[in-house]
This record gives sequence, C-alpha cells and structure tokens, in this order.
Amino acid sequence: MTPPRDEPPIPEQPSEEPPEREPATGPAAAAPDLLAQDAPGLPRSARGPLGALRRVNESDRLIDAAERLRRRLPGDPRFGDALSTAESGPSGSASLTRRIARLAGQQTGGLAHEVGLGALQVWQAAAESKGRGRGTEDLTVLFTDLVGFSRWALEAGDPATLLLLREVAAVLDPAVARHRGRVVKWLGDGMMAVLPTPEAAVEAAIEGRDGLRAIEIAGFQPRIRAGIHRGRPRRVGGDYLGVDVNIAARVADAATADELLASDAAVAGLDEERWSRKRKRRFRAKGVPAEVTVYSVRRRG
Repeated sequence: MTPPRDEPPIPEQPSEEPPEREPATGPAAAAPDLLAQDAPGLPRSARGPLGALRRVNESDRLIDAAERLRRRLPGDPRFGDALSTAESGPSGSASLTRRIARLAGQQTGGLAHEVGLGALQVWQAAAESKGRGRGTEDLTVLFTDLVGFSRWALEAGDPATLLLLREVAAVLDPAVARHRGRVVKWLGDGMMAVLPTPEAAVEAAIEGRDGLRAIEIAGFQPRIRAGIHRGRPRRVGGDYLGVDVNIAARVADAATADELLASDAAVAGLDEERWSRKRKRRFRAKGVPAEVTVYSVRRRG
C-alpha cells in the first residue's frame, strides 16, 4: 500500500459559526477542597444577580438533571460533550470530571452549555435523518483519557491532581502539534484533537503514550487509552460536533490502558506495512452505526 501523501496542517481559520464564550471562571488552582465543592470556582462572597446566575449555571445538581433530560431527547445524549466520561466509569464520574476541569481552569460551560447541547442534539438528529449534519472537510478525530485517573484524583488532592494534568498536557499537546493537528479541547483528563490523516493521529497518540511513561506523581503513572475515527465532523465555533465525533469518543471508550483503537474508516487510511491491526469483535456502542468495525492498532516491528 502506498503511504498517504502529506497533507498540510489544519489551519486555525475563523469559523463562520459564533465563537465560543470565554470561560465563566478562571483557573481555580487556589480554591480549597475544590473536588468536594458544588459549583466550585465561585467565591463564597459572590452576591447579587450575577453571582446567583453563576451559582445556578455551575450547580452540579442542575447540570446532572439537564444531562438526565437529554437522555430523553432524540439523538445521542452525549452529543458534543464526550470527554473522559466512559459509560463504564464509576458513579458520578461526569460530575467529578467537571470539578477536575474547573480545577485546571478548563471551560465546562455549565447548565447553559448543557441546554444548548440539548438543542443541538435534537437539531443534529433531525439533520442526520435527512442526510445532512456533517461538515465538508475530511478529518481524523482523536480522543484520549487517563485510565484510573478519577479514582486516584479523589484521594490525591488538588495540588497533585493539577500538577498531573499540567504534566500530561505538556506531553500530549506538543505531540498533536508535531503531527499537524490541533487540540480542540480538554475536559478533566480527557483530550479531543483533530488531525489531517489517520497516520498523523496514530503517530500523535503513540508519541503521547510513550512520553507519559516518564511521569509519576503521588504514586500514579498516567496511562492513556485512545480512539480515532475518520469522517467529516461539523465545526461549530472552535469545537467539532456530530456523529463522527461521537463515534471517535465511543471507540476510545472501548480501549484499555495503552491501547489504540481505530474505526474501519480510520484503518483504511493506514499503511499496512507500518501498522498491524486486529479486529475488536465485541465492540458495541450506543449511537454508533452497526456497520462500524473497530481494530486495535500497533506499530509493526
């Protein structure tokens, strides 16, 4: 098989869609007992209408209720927000992921974000039923997250958790950039990136995985699982949404520690002389078309 030709890096072009809003709160590394708070990042002294709105928007109880409501709506309830929340994870993992994200100063969006995603979820389901709802550019979507991180973070405390997230990002972000890709977002320990080709995505994932072996914090050595899918995700502001994003996220969910899984669409773009692939026969995931097959990918030799 002839190796795929090099493609230019994904440019940072302005989107025709409205830009993302600025985060509601800044980095919260100094907040005490952040993982144990509801609506962390907000000072206790916040008063007035603005403070009340911020507390409502970042209430974990209300966000969880909105997520339950989304599961009753048409379409995939994980549409647009499938980071580090594998369905097999511990109870309350989505709430914990939001709190960890706030600790790292990452944008979570809060209740308003969930309501907006619910509207987009219904719209995307209607568009896909009519053969629309995809973007115009072929991209490879990569998802990674850390295996065993949530349980460790509950006991390690805020300083160690924040330090680990920074160390992990310092390895994975450059790995994506070196292979002509762009990190779309982080949420907690989960990363989403887009790259021009499956080869580039596999190289970035493996480089990042190997680079993490030098890190150990509070007895924890980070190990990632990763998944990739090739398709045409729809760009909305600085984010990418749609069924192709959800497929990539579900593929990553099915991986084990240090494993890289790829959909058949992504495998079709890999050089058979460089990469071995073994079909994952028991792959089943809600929201993923039945015809999608998944393979475990490794470098030959």
